[in-house]
Amino acid sequence: MTNNICAICEHAESACVCGNGNRHTDTHLALEWKEKEKVQQKPTRDGFGDGLVQLGAENPNVVALCGDLSDSTRVGWFKEKYPDRFIQCGIAEQNMAGIAAGLAVAGKVPFVSTYGVFCPGRNWDQIRVNICLNSANVKLTGAHTGVSVGPDGQTHQALEDIAITRCIPNMTVIAPCDYWETKKATIAGGKMIGPVYFRFARENTPIFTTEQTPFEIGKAYLLRDTDKKVDVAIIGCGPLLYNALMVAEDLAKEGIGVLVLNNHTVKPMDEKAVIAIAKRAGAIVTVEDHQVMGGMGSAVAEVLSKNNPVPMEYIGMQNTFGESGEPNELIEKYGMGIDSIKEAVKRVIERKKI
Repeated sequence: MTNNICAICEHAESACVCGNGNRHTDTHLALEWKEKEKVQQKPTRDGFGDGLVQLGAENPNVVALCGDLSDSTRVGWFKEKYPDRFIQCGIAEQNMAGIAAGLAVAGKVPFVSTYGVFCPGRNWDQIRVNICLNSANVKLTGAHTGVSVGPDGQTHQALEDIAITRCIPNMTVIAPCDYWETKKATIAGGKMIGPVYFRFARENTPIFTTEQTPFEIGKAYLLRDTDKKVDVAIIGCGPLLYNALMVAEDLAKEGIGVLVLNNHTVKPMDEKAVIAIAKRAGAIVTVEDHQVMGGMGSAVAEVLSKNNPVPMEYIGMQNTFGESGEPNELIEKYGMGIDSIKEAVKRVIERKKI
């Protein structure tokens, strides 16, 4: 494979999403990803913890703030390594955002760490005015997002965080899919200038990418390609991309060609990749553990409605709150499991034929 740039989608030909370059097939995935019982699992928040420690070693200006949840968010790993660069703000998320903005003005690279329902949920005003209005170099992390938080229930399941961060000017929004991608996203986000919101999950989720899988903020890439006919593309973010991959593998046995695009950067979205894959597939299913209104799927629809409209289906929370329960049970109940994604794929293909 070459490193030439595809003239259509502007990706490296080895990661081309439009079919014009030399496409890969599964080369970005862990070897054992198809075998559930063999796939290693870790929470994506662990990738944040490890990435932040690495950043701290590389840059003495990196500092961490926490809202009394250092163990849960994994920012405690940074605290153990660099206690003089850690600030325990207590349960005062609004104040924590203001402190972070001040630290950024002073030349530090502050990481704000708590649950997604508290940041950006509780301190949205301070994020908007103190951080984004001033383009302050603050990194915001929302842990325990989605219904996969499980037993913590409705009050702690952040399902609106993508919507309320992506609408703020100057904000970058990233929803990594597994441990490795979260570690890479943390490091990359810590090195860029400007406000960033990262979204993490609490529970163990499959590690299906590798340490070598490419990651670049603002660049989507194919997790699964096919050299056969293309019927539909699944565009997703976060750990639910694993379900999308399993769906694509199962449907291939039925003769249905499914592409899977990892759209980890919700904002700024890789519009060229989204448009290119929509032209190639002619139908789209979006997948996310978030409200479908205002989420990643809505952002995809905004891009395609003005550039290349195609039939779309949306997997995610359908205008409802979650409840307490086991994570996998909740994913199934609220229509984000493998069977639900399959049904959405088949529906959108039928709509494509009309």
